[in-house]
Amino acid sequence: MNIRSLSRGDGVVIGAAVVLFIASFLDLSGYECPSDVDCSGYSANAWDSLSALMGIYLAGIIGAALLIVSRVMPGRKVVGFELGQFGAAFTVYALWTMFWTIIDAGDAGAGLILGLLATLVLAGGAVATPLVPALKAPMLGAPRPPQAVQPPYGQQPGQGYGYPGGQQTFGAQPGQQQPYGAQQGQPGQPQPQAAAQQAPQGGGAPAGDFTPFWFAVPVARPLYGEDGAPNPIAELAPGTWYLAVEQRGPGLIAQTQDGRRGVLQDTSGIQRG
Repeated sequence: MNIRSLSRGDGVVIGAAVVLFIASFLDLSGYECPSDVDCSGYSANAWDSLSALMGIYLAGIIGAALLIVSRVMPGRKVVGFELGQFGAAFTVYALWTMFWTIIDAGDAGAGLILGLLATLVLAGGAVATPLVPALKAPMLGAPRPPQAVQPPYGQQPGQGYGYPGGQQTFGAQPGQQQPYGAQQGQPGQPQPQAAAQQAPQGGGAPAGDFTPFWFAVPVARPLYGEDGAPNPIAELAPGTWYLAVEQRGPGLIAQTQDGRRGVLQDTSGIQRG
């Protein structure tokens, strides 16, 4: 699970679901009851109406939850459909039901009015996030590589947690540290120098023509096997540094933290460490 895979559109969905939950406690009717009449039925909220609660409010909240789960845990399916598809369908259904409910109400209360706005934003965010580049941008950016710190007098560099052991990344100047997560000797994550020696084994460009470097992706992107299989073997998530060990046509041979290697076909907008 990686919360850094959440996008700005997912943040809109989460906010709209919170507003929809608050609206479920507000009155469904705006009828002003005279003081001498029993109008207890007019002050009901969504929790007093099973059809409104399940068909609108909880349907929208469940749809938002399925969308978020599909982002942080990609690949989960139900009867052959991805969770994100179910979530988007739930949000659109909640908006459709709310629209006709508020038209039929005649005298809508705060619960219906706020609920209509929440379901409108919720369904819009669910549908537009995969299509609008501004909404696809990560909600939490990748952490910046740590800056070099001058050690105290008499202390050798390479001391302390997370120091990369003097190894440099692509384009780094002497004295600069590697991106976070590039510690020397970390299992499953080779150093760029060692990867450069192994690069010709993959059938790509020679080591002298390519220098391995660390990079982060702007949005979640699939990593395909080197054998050309159509199904991805992993998914690269924003906020995590990966090692590019080889050039493969327009793509890159990337290695994950657990040692798996694959082809990143879409390299647009990657951030180099």
